[in-house]
Amino acid sequence: MEKIEIQFTLFSAFYSPLISTMSGGFLKEEGIEATYSVSPPGVSAIKALEDGEAQVIQSAPSQAFNSLAKGETPTAVHFAQINEMDGFFVTAREPDPDFSWKKLEGAEVVMFGGGQPLAMFQYACYKAGIDFSKIKPINPGGAAAIDKAFREGQGAYVQQQGPFPQQLAADGVGHIVAQVGPQIGPCAFSSLAATREWLATDVAKAFMRAYRKTRQYMIDTPATEIAKAEKPYFPDIDEAVLADCIATYQHLGCWTPHVEITPEAFEVTLDVFEHFGTLKERYSYDQVCAAPPA
Repeated sequence: MEKIEIQFTLFSAFYSPLISTMSGGFLKEEGIEATYSVSPPGVSAIKALEDGEAQVIQSAPSQAFNSLAKGETPTAVHFAQINEMDGFFVTAREPDPDFSWKKLEGAEVVMFGGGQPLAMFQYACYKAGIDFSKIKPINPGGAAAIDKAFREGQGAYVQQQGPFPQQLAADGVGHIVAQVGPQIGPCAFSSLAATREWLATDVAKAFMRAYRKTRQYMIDTPATEIAKAEKPYFPDIDEAVLADCIATYQHLGCWTPHVEITPEAFEVTLDVFEHFGTLKERYSYDQVCAAPPA
């Protein structure tokens, strides 16, 4: 068995296509024994790639923008997409069937304080026709800190990836009122990344065969079955909640049949970061992305 280390920048059910390469046994079928870790809050998994501690990481094409702005060639090459849509939800304290994004203006929102989650949320607000500067942000830190803050009574709304909001709903603490992804549409959101050297190996080709099978599994398999296999990776989440979250992402269209990062989706991500004000120039697709190993 070939051993590889996978590192996640964020660990949630949103990244089920990568988690299920392990939980569904697809990597083992290709002779790969994988272990995984999660990078510390505020630290990109790209650091693990640079340090040689991981071979494959969950990342985002936008992670390359900072290196390119400095005139550097990024270490990470983004070779396949995990999600072609933002997977964050907006959750309120009470049910609100008449929710509109306008209600966020003047409200306290517990949210991520930077990076792609903030850039996408700001762009979604822009597309929804509201003034993001009128939102009162609460930035406690990473995903766990955000969940804890909302549970302890901070904020009227919270921005989270699944299955956190679904668990809030199951616990009677919150009620999902909106999804961020549909406001933006398809984009190059999250990706698999590796070094160019690793992508040239036979192990990379075997990994990609396993990943393609996993993607089809994510589309064809009932969410309850996927959740049952993934449950050991989410010890603090109810299995029914996990299944509900996975079903939501299936219906949202985050996990497409194709695995390639499309140039069209990449252009939308450039739009997002141009609006965010951190994009020095509109970088070319080939500076950031590559075709999957075959």
